[in-house]
Amino acid sequence: MNICLFEQEEIDRPLAASDERAQHIIKVLHKGVGDSFYAGVIGGQAGTATITKIDGAIHFTFTPQSDGKPLFPLHMIIGFPRPIQLKRLLRDMAALGVSSVRLCGTELGEKSYLKASLSDPAEVYKMLLDGTVQAASAHVPKPFVYPTLAACLDALAAEAGTDSSPKSADGLESVASLKSGSLKLALDNVDPKTSLHAFLQDNPPKDRPVLAAIGSERGWSPAERALLEERGFVRLGMGSRIMRTETAATVSASLILSSMGVLE
Repeated sequence: MNICLFEQEEIDRPLAASDERAQHIIKVLHKGVGDSFYAGVIGGQAGTATITKIDGAIHFTFTPQSDGKPLFPLHMIIGFPRPIQLKRLLRDMAALGVSSVRLCGTELGEKSYLKASLSDPAEVYKMLLDGTVQAASAHVPKPFVYPTLAACLDALAAEAGTDSSPKSADGLESVASLKSGSLKLALDNVDPKTSLHAFLQDNPPKDRPVLAAIGSERGWSPAERALLEERGFVRLGMGSRIMRTETAATVSASLILSSMGVLE
């Protein structure tokens, strides 16, 4: 646990000794009265928490010191992978700092995966929270789950058509911000227009938001490829090797974030 995260309403209250965060602070970090630990408010600032008393709870004062590492303008659409892969994938997406993760069922994907416990957005959020803690960030990517790619793209279109889109708790605009000057990239190893690397060299996103779509383990179907192209996505490859969905997501996100200049 590289940061101890609290909801806004928790930051001014003692932390119950039975709470797993308290257990980590005492048993793993070996902190006592007068010691400090790195803490943050979810969707807000990060800083130092100093322990003032320990009884049936940990009493502390919180001093904000930074913006908590805000998320980057990269939004990922990902075909639902195997649940065991999904846990690692979500943690990695959060650790990299993407703004949102939109999981969707695909025509060639295993339909039973959508019935797994991890298909619940609340469970998806927990894994994203784990990755956020790993990154010592206070900002958690927004989770979404859709039954199909079409449903996902329709939801995006609806959001992009709303001028007064709400802002998230961390102050970032919703994916409606993608409607202006965004890059829409579909990762596909079947007849791609060019490679992701080459495309990003010619079209560096810099301050432009990016929406990247990656299929499930069997890739996109012909109908899904046609739908993506119809919605303005450019199909791009990442070499001839076939990657797991989790690997493709991590590699593509890393390449895109690097081209934005945020990994320097």
